[in-house]
Amino acid sequence: MLSFFKKKKIVSHLKLSGVVGNVGKFKQGIDFAGQEEIIKKAFSLKKALCVAISINSPGGSPVQSHLIYSFIRQQAKKNKKKVIVFTEDVAASGGYLISCAGDEIYANSSSIIGSIGVIYSSFGFTELIKKIGVERRVHTAGKNKSSLDPFLEEKNEDIERLKKIQLDLHKDFIDVVEKSRGAKLIKSETELFSGEFWSGSKAKNLGLVDGIGNVHEILKEKFGEDVVVKKFEKSKGWLSQKLSSSNNHFDQLANILDERSIWQKYGF
Repeated sequence: MLSFFKKKKIVSHLKLSGVVGNVGKFKQGIDFAGQEEIIKKAFSLKKALCVAISINSPGGSPVQSHLIYSFIRQQAKKNKKKVIVFTEDVAASGGYLISCAGDEIYANSSSIIGSIGVIYSSFGFTELIKKIGVERRVHTAGKNKSSLDPFLEEKNEDIERLKKIQLDLHKDFIDVVEKSRGAKLIKSETELFSGEFWSGSKAKNLGLVDGIGNVHEILKEKFGEDVVVKKFEKSKGWLSQKLSSSNNHFDQLANILDERSIWQKYGF
């Protein structure tokens, strides 16, 4: 077996799929703590010529996205390995931020790419509680503790404060994209940082990805037909196994709907 691998060109391959962050009732998703060890293992394979990462994510937590992106870049530098990212159905928002950890990014022509922006969404229930005769009582220490409470009237100062935070987060995101993509970005035609998203083909024209193709095609093109792709997959924990075999369909449905609400923004 050892002699077999010595003769072959080897590439580490790991897959990151799902909403970024601890989402849903059972906190399932891509987060730094859950991915740290598997990322380390993929980069620690000494004979690997590079590390390929497949990403399929509509985004989620900006903090977890940034932590994963930074860790991949740290491991790439430490182990002196090139990173090639392959986007699947979606690499949007935090999913695209993680993709920027790649020295090269490839997409399917129909992939959804981009959404370089920050969003906060909520509901307002002030008229509803008036209609049903409910009185909202809030007592705080700190005048801004009840900011953006959905059962209270919105205040302009709360909205302005939120917008300032969003601008800070947006700037961090833009900095990552510009650092990663550099001169490849084509800004004259489209406002890249408006939060808009595009097909993989359009994203290539905008410089957000380097080419069109899947992991198998590109790796064989780069390293030959006999390239050995060593997969690194996070093993299913006890909870994940329990969920997949659980008879509690309500819990499963609630978890699916929670994630689904994020995926649906991109038509999935």
